[in-house]
Amino acid sequence: MRVVKRVKRGGRRATWTPRLVGKRGSRSRAVSQLLHTLTKKQKKHLRDFGDEHPLYDSCGGPCRARGGRLRGVPTAAATARATPPHDRLLPPTRILPPHALLPPGTEGTPAHRYLWLRLRVSRLSVPILLLTPHCALGRFTPAGFWKGGKTTIYQRVWFLPADPEGKDGDGPLGHITRSLEEFTDAKHESLFSLETNFLEESEGACSLKVSQDPFLQHVNKELKEKEIQAVATNPRTTHQLKWPVLGQLVFSSKFQKLETFKPSKDVDLKSLHLQKPLESTWTKTNSQFLSGPSKSSSPFTPLQKELFLIMNSYQDLFYPERTALKNGEEIRHVYCLHAINHVLKANAQVLSNNSRRRSQKLGVGDDDDFRDQGLTRPKVLIVVPFREAALRVVQLFISLLEGDSKKKIIVSNKKRFKGEYGSDPEERPPNLKRPEDYEAVFVGNIDDHFRIGVAILQRSIRLYAPFYSSDILIASPLGLRTIIGAEGEKKRDIDFLSSIELLIIDQADIYLMQNWEHVLHLMNHMNLLPLDSHGVDFSRVRMWSLNSWSKYYRQTLLFGALQDAQINSVFSKYCVNLQGQVAVRNVPITGSISHVLVQLPHVFQRMEAENVASVIDARFNFFVNKILPQYRDAVMSHTLIYVPSYFDFVRLRNYFKKEELNFTHICEYTPKSGISRARHFFLQGEKQFLLLTERFHFYKRYTIKGIRNLIFYELPTYSHFYSEVCNMLKATSRGEEAAWTCTVLYSRYDAQRLAAVVGVTRAAQMLQSKKNVHLFITGER
Repeated sequence: MRVVKRVKRGGRRATWTPRLVGKRGSRSRAVSQLLHTLTKKQKKHLRDFGDEHPLYDSCGGPCRARGGRLRGVPTAAATARATPPHDRLLPPTRILPPHALLPPGTEGTPAHRYLWLRLRVSRLSVPILLLTPHCALGRFTPAGFWKGGKTTIYQRVWFLPADPEGKDGDGPLGHITRSLEEFTDAKHESLFSLETNFLEESEGACSLKVSQDPFLQHVNKELKEKEIQAVATNPRTTHQLKWPVLGQLVFSSKFQKLETFKPSKDVDLKSLHLQKPLESTWTKTNSQFLSGPSKSSSPFTPLQKELFLIMNSYQDLFYPERTALKNGEEIRHVYCLHAINHVLKANAQVLSNNSRRRSQKLGVGDDDDFRDQGLTRPKVLIVVPFREAALRVVQLFISLLEGDSKKKIIVSNKKRFKGEYGSDPEERPPNLKRPEDYEAVFVGNIDDHFRIGVAILQRSIRLYAPFYSSDILIASPLGLRTIIGAEGEKKRDIDFLSSIELLIIDQADIYLMQNWEHVLHLMNHMNLLPLDSHGVDFSRVRMWSLNSWSKYYRQTLLFGALQDAQINSVFSKYCVNLQGQVAVRNVPITGSISHVLVQLPHVFQRMEAENVASVIDARFNFFVNKILPQYRDAVMSHTLIYVPSYFDFVRLRNYFKKEELNFTHICEYTPKSGISRARHFFLQGEKQFLLLTERFHFYKRYTIKGIRNLIFYELPTYSHFYSEVCNMLKATSRGEEAAWTCTVLYSRYDAQRLAAVVGVTRAAQMLQSKKNVHLFITGER
């Protein structure tokens, strides 16, 4: 038995008439009666519900359908704002039942997708099978049962894509079929396949014929086995240079030859070997940052010029001074230019070799002349924290390929992309006053679970391309983590990372506030040999890729807002590019303590630790034995304890509970009611201590009122958080300014954070001094 939709279209409105097909019997009559009892509104929901997933609501349980209305899930942006960040591993938003639940005979049909639909009707308990006009399925198993005196029907529903031709992907049933299509390409392989396309004569070979092209010099350089073996034992060679804008640069390499250079005063676009049409489109795309006399002389800002010179030399780069307020967009423009330039050159080389092979006679020529690919197609991976950042990256790609030319490029799935990655201004709660840097970071759609493939072929861009048919992957760490999986999981895939030639990690500091383990997990799976061939022509694969030396050719660009030991560790451990590494190492002259506006004594207490591994225990013991006894007196009430690490927070919370201290706590997982209750108790003095995590402050930026005593269990990750928290004391000033205190714990392993708070000169004195206690007073008149 199956029910088929018959759609008659007339004008703008369409009628929907179900028709029974198959053997007539009691079940068919019951189904017919049930369908006729549905109202027009219920039929409309049944017809259109595919675009609003009715399975799970925001609380994670099955949605209830009251009065025949099928409830969907909140928007991605609303969910992201309501969900605590981010030690979680979310399952995909649309959860599918096990493969064994497929109807008989359809297990191997990749086009079928299925989900659970719950309908509540009166008196009838007959299962319904709703099929789209393109479905042709066999039998099914009824799954209705009685519950609570009413009939609840659980029914399996199978769908084919809303647009079987796959032209747009914006239909109401479209993204039911998307969740498992990231690694296969059945329909558009011939259209966007590099192997079956050829370089258009109008495009020309461009700069690929020029021997000075840095792209060709990089990919054509052949390493020897001895050089690879020596990398493990060679000491890292370093050299320091000072550039006009970037400041102090540290060039380093584990290969014997270390290349350093200084920026030239004038940069000509032709000397940079940009692929067409970037020479003409870049100036217009970047015009918003160009002003004054430099607009006519140079297409780059001074910062962009120096950054691009390093990028174009294919050296690894770590730039820790990228801020959302000042230069974030400026940097995004320049790394998007480098990424699209790399992809266009790589694809042009493949298409050109396709044309050469077609023109040559069979058996003529050396196959090694055509080695131009990796083991898989994805070449560029861009890691960004939020959907808004991915939206801006894609918009830049389109702008760079299109420019002001009258001939528009073809962008597939553009409408769907704007709907899923854009944001509605009305969703943002009104009357929220937050610092400027907060507004700059959390702008637009801040969902952090996403991934998208982008395929580029001459004057066409395909968004939502399957991963193995994509040139560029744009994803968040969480979105990649759910694909990569862990050892032992059945559904995991890491092959798409095997041939990444350009890795861009933007806003790396935000991942410290999400889950840094996801970044480490990603880096551990970069450039490994794939488990499947994925249809690659091994005669076209570069030898260094076949030898599993791709990590020595991968360029890594790392951008963040601060110098941090964890970010530095990733750059030094996982970046082994044969061209070398460049890190910006400017030291802060003045610290954030100079922005503290209240009159407050700051007592910095140094604790001793034997090594980095023992710092955590040494800090806890020092706090419990030396600091906390000074604040147990009832006189020292209204004490806020600022804890950067969530693990330290849990340890302190458990200790406070064990000692039965009068305290309350707020972390990033505390519900809104708990936050309000804790803030009220602390303000009124009913709770003596308040434990506060740094990530709560990062995501909420609430002003905590009632602080009289402040303890920094560890120096903040962001230096400006120090002055922000200290300035909270003036929020409830009632004449107790003379009794205010501030205590900060630090060790010699906190040199970078200490320098960011007090300045490099004072930090050096505090770390080298024989005294363990140092006092600073701010706000003096």
